[in-house]
Amino acid sequence: MGKGPFSFRRSASRRRQRKTVIPSDSPPNPNAALLSTLSIDSALIASGGTISLPKGKKKTGGARLWMRFDRTGRSEIVELDKNAIIRHAAIPARDLRILGPIFSHSSHILAREKAMVVNLEFIKAIVTAEDVLLLDPLRHEVLPFVEQLRQQLQHKNQPKLSGLAGEPESEMRVLSSGRQLLPVPESAEGFQSDELPFEFQVLEIALEAVCTSLESSVGELERDAYPVLDDLARNVSTNNLEHVRSLKSNLTRLLARVQKVRDEIEHLLDDNEDMAQLYLTRKWLQNLQLDAHVGATPSNHPLISTHTNSIFGEDNDVEDLEMLLEAYFMQLDGSRNKILSVREYIDDTEDYVNIQLDNQRNELIQLNLTLVIASFAMSIENLVAGTFGMNIPCSLFEVNGLFWPFVWITNAASLLLFLLIMAYAKSIKLLEP
Repeated sequence: MGKGPFSFRRSASRRRQRKTVIPSDSPPNPNAALLSTLSIDSALIASGGTISLPKGKKKTGGARLWMRFDRTGRSEIVELDKNAIIRHAAIPARDLRILGPIFSHSSHILAREKAMVVNLEFIKAIVTAEDVLLLDPLRHEVLPFVEQLRQQLQHKNQPKLSGLAGEPESEMRVLSSGRQLLPVPESAEGFQSDELPFEFQVLEIALEAVCTSLESSVGELERDAYPVLDDLARNVSTNNLEHVRSLKSNLTRLLARVQKVRDEIEHLLDDNEDMAQLYLTRKWLQNLQLDAHVGATPSNHPLISTHTNSIFGEDNDVEDLEMLLEAYFMQLDGSRNKILSVREYIDDTEDYVNIQLDNQRNELIQLNLTLVIASFAMSIENLVAGTFGMNIPCSLFEVNGLFWPFVWITNAASLLLFLLIMAYAKSIKLLEP
């Protein structure tokens, strides 16, 4: 970011509500059992995080567990209620409902005046220009993201901050309250940096974690789908059909998850104003610089706006965020295409199975038609036999040696009738030739 060290602002209410912070490298203490109960991975503690827990107090109504990261990757676990979150991030109460269980399966990246609300799959966070609050950090699917976030922030920001800490204090701008601010660069080039702003670093890590998770789910779907579908194509059985039904249910749910994240990113890419509102560091630094200038310059002085614009660029410059979102949009689009390919393969397999079933159904119909024709031919012979079996006087009964010739003649007549009807059915395409 800039050349001067960052300063993290704390409100008066937050200073009054500060809780005891236990550094991770401190000797064993009574809270170790509590950490074990909360199932915090040892890597979280060894990597530089801190735990902030209230002593002798029960969890207040509406308070939830959050993990706070600052710009250098230092972390602490705290319990905050809705009012504390609203005061800290200056967001409306409805945004907290987005992070609640009702919208747990939705995807949102919302820009507010001083914060960004992120609800992507298992990641539910509130990002400001100075820190990030992560909801439910002890869930097993969130722990890898927590560790990745800490490592990335420490790697990207801590060396830079430690290197800048030795700069002379005379270069800092100081407000009337005595708080030190970032140094004001002499030109626009003095502010430019290859590093993304803090909020975009967090957003990038969140998108990477979500896309990686979805990509892993898509890979598992592909590995499970093709063998099941091949088995169904070879053998249409109840067991195979049940596997395919379960597969289609999983595919539909996964496609909906990928589609929601993809649509949210696409919505941001289509609106430059929304993307510009996500530049929290830009707005934060602009406010700090304006406060510094206002202390020595009249508020209506034309140099204030000119100098600020020269430092931070145009407000509609969203190229960095657009490139970031575009990269993950393409990755999600690729995952979506893989799912659609699996669904297309399922549809093709179902069409193939339906063709097989239709063919078997046609064979059954032909067999049934053949049996009907045979039954009709035999019914003629039965009619003749029934007629002669009646107790009616007939001169033919007196002729010696007539029985067997008569039987063979009636059988031959029935067989001939059967063959004639079969030939006619084949001639009109009722039976295969």
